[in-house]
Amino acid sequence: MREKLQFAARTAATAGTGLTAIILALALVLIFALAVTIGVALAQNTQPAAPNTPPTGQAPSTPATPPAVTILNSHEVEGILGREVISPTNENMGRVVDVIVDRAGQVRAAIIDFGGFLGVGSRKIAVEWNALEFPPSGQSDAKINLELSREQVNAAPEYQEGKPVVVLGALGKLEPLPFE
Repeated sequence: MREKLQFAARTAATAGTGLTAIILALALVLIFALAVTIGVALAQNTQPAAPNTPPTGQAPSTPATPPAVTILNSHEVEGILGREVISPTNENMGRVVDVIVDRAGQVRAAIIDFGGFLGVGSRKIAVEWNALEFPPSGQSDAKINLELSREQVNAAPEYQEGKPVVVLGALGKLEPLPFE
């Protein structure tokens, strides 16, 4: 490496004097340094080639296929957690705080934080998903309608995580969710 730098300096010295010689010498040194850097980087990135045959006792692996992707337009979908729920008489019934799904992934109920004042004295009530009426798309600030009266929701037992879920149905009936 030292010999190549000396060669670059000699070449620059014989090419002329003054500023031209200095620029030529610097250019040669930079080109050499770049070549060395690229060579080192390539040497570090080379790995031994993998054998074409799988190890004994293993089936050849198939290339992984990318997962399927679905694109949901933002004007067609929106989140519901935290959204306000109102009764048919426009009374504030609380906010959606959770969604319950069965083992097949089907939405079964919404958990509404019902009653109380500023979070004090409120209870979580599970209401049947079909009892909720959602506003048309594009109205992200619109409230969710619950087709049950305040009295019906007030009479429902409190939802407690980890215990059997009793869901207040769309007709005001209490129905247990079968989770086994």
